[in-house]
Amino acid sequence: MIPAKEKTKIIKDIRTHDTDTGSPEVQVALFSEEIARLTDHLKKHKKDNHSRRGLLKMVSRRKRLLDYLGQTDKKRYSAVVKKLGLRK
Repeated sequence: MIPAKEKTKIIKDIRTHDTDTGSPEVQVALFSEEIARLTDHLKKHKKDNHSRRGLLKMVSRRKRLLDYLGQTDKKRYSAVVKKLGLRK
């Protein structure tokens, strides 16, 4: 889990307006942070298959959100990908 202070910092960095907490951009950013944390955890604990399954679910959710953004608004999609450094 992401600590509350870091979560609010991530939301402040990526939000589109003052009360934005659930836009696809924010959700993708939060998933990306959680994926990075789980990846580090799995490097230490290679046999933790329950966490591995959760990681795969998060990656899938993030991919679906990015696909949605790519279909609805290309500018927002490219801005999020560039800001988070997700794709090459």
